[in-house]
Amino acid sequence: QVQLVESGGGLVQTGGSLRLSCAASRPTYGTYAMGWFRQAPGKEREFVAAMQRSGTDKYYSDSVKGRFTMSRDNAKNMVFLQMDDLQPEDTAVYYCNAHETGISIDYWGQGTQVTVSS
Repeated sequence: QVQLVESGGGLVQTGGSLRLSCAASRPTYGTYAMGWFRQAPGKEREFVAAMQRSGTDKYYSDSVKGRFTMSRDNAKNMVFLQMDDLQPEDTAVYYCNAHETGISIDYWGQGTQVTVSS
């Protein structure tokens, strides 16, 4: 139904910022709820942020509230995750998710590595 490709990961120091991008092969506005998840080495995948199909409501995990901001560019079929004040605990592979809510189907990107040093 939809293919997702993440980009924007990299190596930054504590307190730095990164903006992750997720490019979708089809429009997502009004069709899919979008989300970001992450998985650190040896740990389970955890929820980071999500956006309603309409883009009206946003949700964040307690660990990133106030530091991360999710947004979208409907014209380009893209969603973003602006990450500020990054901490070593944020180091993980970040995955983009599209959820087809009507039939409960999830689509995932390949992931992009984020590493926070010091």
